[in-house]
Amino acid sequence: VQLQASGGGSVQPGGSLRLSCATSGILVSISLMGWYRQAPGKERELVARIMRGGSTDYADSVKGRFTISRDNAKNTVYLQMNSLQPEDTAVYYCHVLAPFDYWGQGTQVTVSS
Repeated sequence: VQLQASGGGSVQPGGSLRLSCATSGILVSISLMGWYRQAPGKERELVARIMRGGSTDYADSVKGRFTISRDNAKNTVYLQMNSLQPEDTAVYYCHVLAPFDYWGQGTQVTVSS
């Protein structure tokens, strides 16, 4: 099983990025897909997650700015991040539950002026 995350980078405050996480080798239905992040010196935290049926859950800090979506046919999850702020700087990890936990390698997002 492989999870390949992409789309990270450096942006100025107020900018946008779109993360993608493509999975391969998963032969069962993926019930849950999501994104976590870990900033330096902090614990990994949930950013957003989406069930197969489309229901979503967001951290309070990103509500109204980030949108998670998934393509079930491609087993891919996306995270559209708008109005990025310096406090969003972190390594972002994709996660799937199918039926075990699988993690991507992480992609760096840096927000600074």
